[in-house]
Amino acid sequence: MLILLPPSEGKSAPVAGAPADPAALWLPRLAPARKRVLSKLVALSRRTSAKAIADSLTVLGLSAGQRGELERNATLATAPAAPAAEVYSGVLYEALDHAGLAAGARAWVDERAVVFSGLWGVVRLTDRIPAYRCSAGVTLPGLGGLTPYWKKALTTALPDQGPILDLRSGAYAAMWAPGPQAVALRVLHEKIVDGTPKRSVVSHFNKATKGRIVRSLAMAGAAPTSVDEVLDALRDLKWTVEERPGATRQADVIVREL
Repeated sequence: MLILLPPSEGKSAPVAGAPADPAALWLPRLAPARKRVLSKLVALSRRTSAKAIADSLTVLGLSAGQRGELERNATLATAPAAPAAEVYSGVLYEALDHAGLAAGARAWVDERAVVFSGLWGVVRLTDRIPAYRCSAGVTLPGLGGLTPYWKKALTTALPDQGPILDLRSGAYAAMWAPGPQAVALRVLHEKIVDGTPKRSVVSHFNKATKGRIVRSLAMAGAAPTSVDEVLDALRDLKWTVEERPGATRQADVIVREL
């Protein structure tokens, strides 16, 4: 089983440790592609004129108050690195609480979960990376859009073996399309409005629920061998799961309490 996760914008910067080695990350064949992105991102972030800084902020989708992210990016080649599970600190990862899992459950996650990244392509939670700012939706000068860039690089690099639980969305989902032994999961919040059930996506809660889903599967030591068994495992763990029609397998987890 493979679980596909998005990264988080929020990251905890390691304070010590050797820098990341692109060839030491999961799927070392991606090292040349990673080094190209790293080089372009560092070059973009090192520019010093006021006009160039403003342009770099725009390229990365940052505000003037986030100039510190440029300074961080500028030192990525030598910045301290730590396991990705410690660096990603957003809502999904808070809910997953990797450090708080028992050893067996943590090993379960480490073996099955991978994180898609605008900078690194895809990494395991145990891979050592620095804190960075570069989403998959960015278009880097001299390189182009990172989503199509990684889609080309990942097409033949990723092991397309099922079952795959896809918890990505947006540009990260577009980086790689798994085969038929995959199910894309969406989280919907259901509430009663004037006596009628209404469902919607709530971004913060959607991310937290996905983290809790992975945590519950890990704690149960789930071992599904097909998409049907993935969905059955979720139902056994008391998640309300409904499949929806589409060219690829898709399912909704319905949550009624925030």
